[in-house]
Amino acid sequence: MTTKVGATIEDLYQVPDDRKAEIVNGELILMSPTGDDPGYAGDEIFASLREFARRKRKAQGLLQKGRAVGDNKAFRVNLPNRESFSPDAAYYLGPRAGMKFFEGAPVFAAEVRSEGDYGREAERKMAEKRRDYFDAGTLVVWDVDLLGEDVVRVYRATDPEKPVIYRRGEEAEAEPAVPGLRMSVDDLFQ
Repeated sequence: MTTKVGATIEDLYQVPDDRKAEIVNGELILMSPTGDDPGYAGDEIFASLREFARRKRKAQGLLQKGRAVGDNKAFRVNLPNRESFSPDAAYYLGPRAGMKFFEGAPVFAAEVRSEGDYGREAERKMAEKRRDYFDAGTLVVWDVDLLGEDVVRVYRATDPEKPVIYRRGEEAEAEPAVPGLRMSVDDLFQ
């Protein structure tokens, strides 16, 4: 992981090789590419969100209000300690951004753990990031742990310290951020 101190949104547009990055505490934090299993899980969450949005649009006969967002997309936010997020999958209700980054936080964000996302320090950083999501307006954050028994921990802005836990054989949800979304936890595994 490489950092650049005093980073701006313009620096985020210039990240080499279009790598995934976020601006936290004035530093440009480059993120390592993900592995096979976490990448697959993030893709499955995105696919589930995309299909949900399509069904909702078709059923209501309206323009889609929410949209699924895949990995390596940036959301600009204005927090004292953070200027951007780049979740593994998300659901966004804001306006289209064209060639620019999304403005504001997604209503739902999924963070899929990679190899380096374990241990005391990693837990602290993930809890900080969840707080930042909620401070920016995100309603629900999934913490997806493919190595644990508690595969999907659903954190809500209304009760950020008490996740609802979903395991294999169950269906995870993202209420109230994505009302009606249900995804089989088993679909996160190849």
